[in-house]
Amino acid sequence: MEHQTPHSLKQSVMFSHRLAQLSKALWKSVEKDWQAWIKPFDLNLNEHHILWIAYQLDGASITDIANFGVMHVSTAFNFSKKLESRGFLSFCKKANDKRNTYINLTDEGRSLLLETFQSYDEHTYSVYGGALPIRELYGKFPEFSELISIVRHVYGSDFVDRFETSLLKFEDCLDDENGYLSIKEEKNVIPEEVPKTS
Repeated sequence: MEHQTPHSLKQSVMFSHRLAQLSKALWKSVEKDWQAWIKPFDLNLNEHHILWIAYQLDGASITDIANFGVMHVSTAFNFSKKLESRGFLSFCKKANDKRNTYINLTDEGRSLLLETFQSYDEHTYSVYGGALPIRELYGKFPEFSELISIVRHVYGSDFVDRFETSLLKFEDCLDDENGYLSIKEEKNVIPEEVPKTS
């Protein structure tokens, strides 16, 4: 094993600290804005995130929700159960896979998710506002290529590929007309499934 020089160790510490500090500061702002955004809908961050992922992955397993949402499986399951009790999600088993539990958005869950998107106010989202000077200077928002590379090496290519694919799906399914968001009607192929038994 190679020994790192004190200089490279110093760079490692400085990089790790800088990333931790900036990530923590950024997350604090995102968390505050996100909570304020969804508060009128009586949702918490995990619940809203699960609804969003359930829409993006359409028929995801609890493990998929946990992995994609970067949360513990028990967190994904418990908050999904709360959403199910409110009528926003349904649990099922697929005919060809009785071991895993899958979740789907109900019509009520889809409507709620769309309502949250329609209530989004870009002027109250501080991270968005913080990125506007970059957009004004360069004509586009930051693309995060270096950050995505780091995440790819930490979580793997599958995680980043699914993330990027889901963002493209999400972008393709939204219409923005005069500042009003709507979800385009889709032709969903519903997988063969059977109701989950308790």
